[in-house]
Amino acid sequence: MTEPALNPDLIALLRSPRTRSSLHVEGSELASPDGSERYPIVGGVPRLAGESYVGSFGRQWNRYDVARTEEDEATFEAKTGVAPREMAGKRVLDAGCGGGRYAKLLGDHGAEVLGVDLSSAVDKAAALCAGLPGVQIVQADLLDLPVVEEAFDLVFSIGVLHHSPDPRRAFAEIARRVRPGGRLAVWLYRRNTPPQEWLNTGVRALTTRLPARVLEPLCAGLGALGSVPVLNRTLNKLVNFSAHPDWTLRVCDNFDWWAPEHQSHHTLPELSSWFVEEGFENLVELRPMKSGRLYGWAYDRDLIIGSGVNVAGRKRLRP
Repeated sequence: MTEPALNPDLIALLRSPRTRSSLHVEGSELASPDGSERYPIVGGVPRLAGESYVGSFGRQWNRYDVARTEEDEATFEAKTGVAPREMAGKRVLDAGCGGGRYAKLLGDHGAEVLGVDLSSAVDKAAALCAGLPGVQIVQADLLDLPVVEEAFDLVFSIGVLHHSPDPRRAFAEIARRVRPGGRLAVWLYRRNTPPQEWLNTGVRALTTRLPARVLEPLCAGLGALGSVPVLNRTLNKLVNFSAHPDWTLRVCDNFDWWAPEHQSHHTLPELSSWFVEEGFENLVELRPMKSGRLYGWAYDRDLIIGSGVNVAGRKRLRP
């Protein structure tokens, strides 16, 4: 299998995680100007960090095929406020690209995309985006992002920062990569009612300690519950499990909820305040695709487990 070609323009945006010096390609490595720092390039992916605490995501995205073009188009637009076709010719940072479905989507529409993820899911992302010269996948840490600042027309992070040990710091890191006048969109898990939070936190205290070989069958069992209408409209408001119509996505969603070491929940005012503190304006709350009077009532009262808080904004221009 041919290794994905590197995108020189996007590679030029990378910096040393240690010294912030520029990096250039030397054979199968990225090297600092004096050669004292070297980072491997494996499978067309520069490796600027190790997998660390996100091993469950590497397993998850490499194991489950979740790219669904039509659904991904709709989800991306709903969670960023931007249609993928509008990004043709624009430079985009996919902050926490996972298996690469949104990077591929944007690359297919002619965007220049840097996809960054800390987990070994970068292998899946690179394979998915192979043949798209405008997409470059990099393994790096959003908590110390080795990418030049103010370089992107759009930076987005969908369902990622709440899995960081320091979501606020990760937010600040990605916010600094937006150019003045550019757009930032972030989706985080919503903080639910206290009883829901207590129950799910208590269960996760167990599931996060289970080996994947034990947890995955449990997630498949929850996937079966998710196919039963009376259960996926009632029981999953107490203990989270996916009701997605696609079996693979149900199981993957369940693993995504119960496996990760870190999972924080947030409020709309909290997330909005982060945008303001980092110099963004024209903030807009992005409502979920799903509609209906009952759903809207429950969503606004923080009753839907696994739902999100979703904000987009524009970075202020300099005076």
